[in-house]
Amino acid sequence: MNFDSHTSDVLAAAVKVINLLTPGYARGREYHPAATADDVRQELHWRSAREYEVSDADVDTLRGYAERLRAIFEAVDCGRIDDACEQTNTLLRETQAAPVLTRHDDEPWHLHFHAADAEWARSWAAPMATGLAVVLGNPVFDRLGICTAPMCDRVFVDTSRNGARRFCSTACQNRVKAAAFRARQRT
Repeated sequence: MNFDSHTSDVLAAAVKVINLLTPGYARGREYHPAATADDVRQELHWRSAREYEVSDADVDTLRGYAERLRAIFEAVDCGRIDDACEQTNTLLRETQAAPVLTRHDDEPWHLHFHAADAEWARSWAAPMATGLAVVLGNPVFDRLGICTAPMCDRVFVDTSRNGARRFCSTACQNRVKAAAFRARQRT
């Protein structure tokens, strides 16, 4: 499932940011985010030749947005779609997400969802909230997921054709399959 290239890219960035900056469990282990400004900048350095100065304060601000974006995935996972939509609307208002056509880095005109002068964290949170709004405003809102593997709560967007993805990664899928295989062997 491909929403459009920009929306898909922004949703992928949202997943990276949420999984990088929020605590919980990842691949069977407790996860404590220790991402530096460099780590985050590298994760978000996509489709742009520009370098950005990213401070620890910028990362902290983005971490706050990431926690709120995670709450949207959690609401969808629990079937609380109204809550997810309200939380998304709140983020859209707070980040002042608004469509604007822009052109930079020798690219053709394309759509952004933040003001050109927006601070760094907000310039990422606004399009991420917009990407989630695009998904939530469609019948495929259940494509937002949280890994079902034991001791993993990383988020994902299911872009598969059949919409049956249950794991954040192949590693988690393999972990669950191996555990099931071992359990069958014991019986």
